[in-house]
Amino acid sequence: MQRAKRIYLLLGVLAVVCAAAFAVTRYQAEQERISNTDEVVLELDPDTVDSLSWSCDGESLAFHKDGSWLYDEDSAFPVDEEKVQALLEDFQALGAAFIIEDVTDYAQYGLDDPVCTIDITAGDTAYQITLGDYSTMDSQRYLSIGDGNVYLVEDDPLEDFDIPLSEMIDNDETPAFDSVESIQVAGVDNYTAVYEEDSNASYSSEDLYFKQEGDSLSPLDTDLVQDYLDEISGLDLTDYVSYNATEEEIADCGLDQPELTLTIRYTDEPEEGEEDATAETAETPATFTLRVSRDPDERTATPEEAEETDEEDEEDEEEITAYLRVNDSPILYQITGSEYEALMAARYDDLRHQEVLWADFADITGLEVTLEGQTYTITTKGSGEDRTFLYNEEELDTEDLQDALEGLTATEFTDETPAQKEEISFTVSLDNETFPQVVIRLYRYDGETCLAVVDGSPVCLVERSAVVDLIEAVNAIVL
Repeated sequence: MQRAKRIYLLLGVLAVVCAAAFAVTRYQAEQERISNTDEVVLELDPDTVDSLSWSCDGESLAFHKDGSWLYDEDSAFPVDEEKVQALLEDFQALGAAFIIEDVTDYAQYGLDDPVCTIDITAGDTAYQITLGDYSTMDSQRYLSIGDGNVYLVEDDPLEDFDIPLSEMIDNDETPAFDSVESIQVAGVDNYTAVYEEDSNASYSSEDLYFKQEGDSLSPLDTDLVQDYLDEISGLDLTDYVSYNATEEEIADCGLDQPELTLTIRYTDEPEEGEEDATAETAETPATFTLRVSRDPDERTATPEEAEETDEEDEEDEEEITAYLRVNDSPILYQITGSEYEALMAARYDDLRHQEVLWADFADITGLEVTLEGQTYTITTKGSGEDRTFLYNEEELDTEDLQDALEGLTATEFTDETPAQKEEISFTVSLDNETFPQVVIRLYRYDGETCLAVVDGSPVCLVERSAVVDLIEAVNAIVL
């Protein structure tokens, strides 16, 4: 009997609770009306805005306009005005997917303690936008604009505003170098490279860049130069160490006496779609300067410290701390070790042809090879890509010979004169009025390398194995 009474009592309590819950639910439904909407709930012209500030996840930033956009805490900070414009465009036509009217409990939407508060002033009007919880069910953000309603928005402003100060900086940009006139290298090497078409300074028509010494031009490898310029254009200049560098900071980064200074003169062509680009104004001469240096402490390490570092680097890749400055910008950047090494590869020897013979094989009209005191003559007939090679009037398959000639590449450039036996020499006849012949002699140097002498001048060391491949390719033809 007592058990039955307890059961009836519990059922009564449950009924009261259910009734209360139903009443609360009905009351809230009456108080808060939820409906779908596709209307624009906030329209704000970015050009009328005078100030913008926000606080998201503990990061507070504030900016104001005084002719241009300025950072409230430091007017020297170079503000990216396009970035500010992009942030304000979030509210140019803010649309909502759902509207919750007559809200009494903002806590249930996370708006009593918002994850982000955005304040905007435009003339005499102030706006405050608060961002609440993220509705995982709807994949939308709860948002309030202070009108008593709560909105669910598909485009979440937090994705744009949850950023550090570093993303608001107007970083320097590197140009695309559409048309380079000259490249001046100082520090790591000292020379000037010029762009010349139809120079007659090389037996390859593809050579467009040359090291200039007085009236003398020495060909560079166009592909290597272009790859180097592309490396500069592709730099990711975002990791700044100072946005308003002092002389002390410049010296601390080693950029008061940089290891490398590049001065590139080029023609700045307008982007596609730019208006008012007449024939006179379509191209503008420009100069770009880049200064690069490794951390001074790393550069001046003692021999003992360097030896210790080398031992450590046998197991781990060497850590390089390096810095960069564009033109006379107040911003100093830290760059990666790989970027530093790529930029430092600006020496003449880095950008010159690495092949001993870089002529197009289709331009070769004949070969005279001297091997073990015997001279062999290879002739051709036809022209260009249709040219065929002959030995003793028999047509040759020259694939191995071509591969062997192209495989003669420099391991190290040198002006050292030969002191040992000549391994092989050959005179290459070319379809070129300015350079009808190139004479190449290969001398034994040590067990691993041979010395290449071109037209009487020592040029470089090449791998002995590559010379052996050439000798075997010739023997396969003449023996």
